[in-house]
Amino acid sequence: MAASLDTLERNLSKRGYAVSRFASRGDAVSHLVDALSGETVGFGGSVTLDELGLYEALEKKNTVVWHWRGKGEEERGRVAEFTVFLTSANAVAETGEMVNIDGTGNRLACSLYHPRTVYFVIGGNKVAPDLASAVARARNVASPKNAERLGLDLPCAKDLRCHDCASPNRICRSMVIHMRPMSGAAHTEVVLVDEDLGY
Repeated sequence: MAASLDTLERNLSKRGYAVSRFASRGDAVSHLVDALSGETVGFGGSVTLDELGLYEALEKKNTVVWHWRGKGEEERGRVAEFTVFLTSANAVAETGEMVNIDGTGNRLACSLYHPRTVYFVIGGNKVAPDLASAVARARNVASPKNAERLGLDLPCAKDLRCHDCASPNRICRSMVIHMRPMSGAAHTEVVLVDEDLGY
């Protein structure tokens, strides 16, 4: 894991991202708590962020908006209030591209436009050697596990591989490949954690 994270860290920096790297999840959480005091923080749906306990850690000194903890759909519409958006990635290539797949689009939209500061928090388990492998990981690892977690009646939830199905319950509806920080964001940071986090 360490070798691929070393390469990834260099390549993300070359692409213009701010990069911070931590040996443990606790150190990553402490970094984010220190960096984000007094902000209005929006969360994208993320098992990684949930496993880190970031909502609970940040709500002490921030206004925190997350549809997983709040009022569902009502919370998704509050994006204009965010000064910071936190999310993860379904996969990241060692070459520096981050891949995310979404069903409703709120997570993708917020990572692309409006919040002035965006953080991607990524565990070492999500690193793939190249972009094609990262896309394959997003489609055949992260998305099926999310379908399984949600208890959806989808073929991928049964055998944990993508069938490119036409189900009305399909959660893979859009894919974004982040190649460089968006020009509208004042600060985009990738927080790498030398641990397995999320899917």
